Formats: sequence, C-alpha cells, structure tokens
Amino acid sequence: MKIEHIGIAVKDLESAVKTYESLLGTVCYKREIVESEKVDTAFFQTGESKVELLGATSPDSVIAKYVEKKGQGMHHVAFEVDDIHKELDRLRAEGFTILNENPKRGADNKLVAFVHPKDNCGVLVELCQQIRE
Repeated sequence: MKIEHIGIAVKDLESAVKTYESLLGTVCYKREIVESEKVDTAFFQTGESKVELLGATSPDSVIAKYVEKKGQGMHHVAFEVDDIHKELDRLRAEGFTILNENPKRGADNKLVAFVHPKDNCGVLVELCQQIRE
C-alpha cells in the first residue's frame, strides 16, 4: 500500500491551481469533473504521489459543505490498493466504518471507497484501485 494522493478541498479551484503550480514548480497535468460527487478535480504529480485539488461544482456538494464547515485544507489521504474489495472486507473485519457499501468510480480512472475519519484519528481515508478495463 502506498500514498496515491492527498486531497485538498478548496474554495476557488482556478486560484488554487495557480497557487499549487507556483508552490510545486509544475503544471496541473489533469482536470476532471466527477459528476456523481459534484466536484471538479485538478491533479499534480509530486514524486511517486499526487496532490488532488477538489473544488465544488454545486453548493450542495460534499466539498462545498466541507469548505463551509471546516474551511479550505486537507480533505483526505488516499492509499492505493491492489484489490479494493478484499481491502474493504479486511477493514470491516477489523471494525472500521466504511462509508461506501461498494466502491464507486472516482477521478483519475479509479475505483474508490472511504473509511470514516472517526476510526482514523480524524483523517478521512480513501482507498483507490486503478480500474482495469
């Protein structure tokens, strides 16, 4: 298991992209809207991992509500797994609270599922697996 990306919730995605391009000294290599989550994403490669900026496309999206409640900042840490179903079963057996009954399609051609932050010292954890077509 490795850190696949760190997700950062932002209020203004365009401004945040410019900030992170300057901060990281590289350009955003990919933008993608995930309609089901009402989120616009921007990705930056940083070594073996990525930074994902998350901007709301609707005031009722999870990201908009997060930013309104907690402000901008780290939203989640994503870990890449080889078999997301097997990993979810393992975590359920360990007593972790899984927020998705089944993995769903996320950004960057991944299957994703989330583990409740109450079980992870306050950090929302995303598990992701590359979709094999």
